[in-house]
Amino acid sequence: MLLIKNKCLRSFIRIFVPFILIPVITVAGALAFDEKKHIIIALAVAVSALLLFAAGFEKKSTGTRRMVIVAVMVALSFAGRFIPFLKPIAALTIITALYLGGEAGFLVGALSAVLSNFYFGQGPWTAFQMLAWGLIGLFAGILSEKLLGSRPLLLLYGALTGIAYSFIMDIWTVLWYNQGFDIKLYLAALVSAVPYTVSYAVSNVLFLFLLAKPFGEKLSRIKIKYGV
Repeated sequence: MLLIKNKCLRSFIRIFVPFILIPVITVAGALAFDEKKHIIIALAVAVSALLLFAAGFEKKSTGTRRMVIVAVMVALSFAGRFIPFLKPIAALTIITALYLGGEAGFLVGALSAVLSNFYFGQGPWTAFQMLAWGLIGLFAGILSEKLLGSRPLLLLYGALTGIAYSFIMDIWTVLWYNQGFDIKLYLAALVSAVPYTVSYAVSNVLFLFLLAKPFGEKLSRIKIKYGV
């Protein structure tokens, strides 16, 4: 696993990659690449997410251990997409970020999207899913202290991120339909997607309510036992 030692470089990567590089890759890919090349964009986002993850640790052994836990969480998210109607990906991404950091949360969200879509269907939307779930995890890591200290606040975060996920995905909808962004089309897309938005929010709240405590206890033990 890549070890990034320079503190300033790590700080730069933590800002540049999730807030500039990956959004630019995602949007540019939707506008400039045809649908047959979408996997290139998804791969670029995945590599960028790995770079962000590598910037989140200082010791090689610690990073390797975190990677193993991330792989387990990605596998659980992958399996969770087979649950009908309600999906636990965002909730598992948030839980990962709370205990392992925002970079790990971003990676779980991004990899869960691209890997599960090999079954559910790859497309230009994959990169937007990777970005959306990744940012949900990243901000959960940033807000981890407050979210861990208040269960109602955690559930509220789950609901709001369900809405945010829909907002991000509707950007893709407009770019795909219009080959450019149009605010009127975007607002129309938001309105038409209300049932899906509600399902995303409800799903996040439900799975955080059910999984946050038991998964959190296990991740806390692993952190202590293996010094993650």
